[in-house]
Amino acid sequence: MKKDLPVNIVEDISVAVVLESQTPEARHWTVYLVNEKDVPLRNVLISSKGYGEKDGKEVKTTVLRHFLGDVEAQSAVQIEVIDSQVFGLTNEYWLSYYIESTIYDKKYIFLPESIVDENLSKVPLVNKPGVIIGGNI
Repeated sequence: MKKDLPVNIVEDISVAVVLESQTPEARHWTVYLVNEKDVPLRNVLISSKGYGEKDGKEVKTTVLRHFLGDVEAQSAVQIEVIDSQVFGLTNEYWLSYYIESTIYDKKYIFLPESIVDENLSKVPLVNKPGVIIGGNI
């Protein structure tokens, strides 16, 4: 039964939408997985999708799957480049990985309009401004 399964809590791992660079004409954003653990993550798989309403119509983006392989301890790895046009949608990242022989998974959700200047902070291990979910927050 599901109640008999151990609860594998994900801690010290976050997903961040990072402002990589900007010019007067455009801002360039990248999504990162940040591993603040002192152990590596193995067989990391992330799926990403966007959904919501835009201009009064339901919108869904394509589901993308990213196999990152192993992510070393105390490191950050790029997941994908993200277009600011989808910031008005809910952006969801579903992470799964192994530590030794135990599997972990967690869903990270950026709500519509949450990726704004007021929510920017310095992202650990990336050392750039971004909006971060998870970690030690």
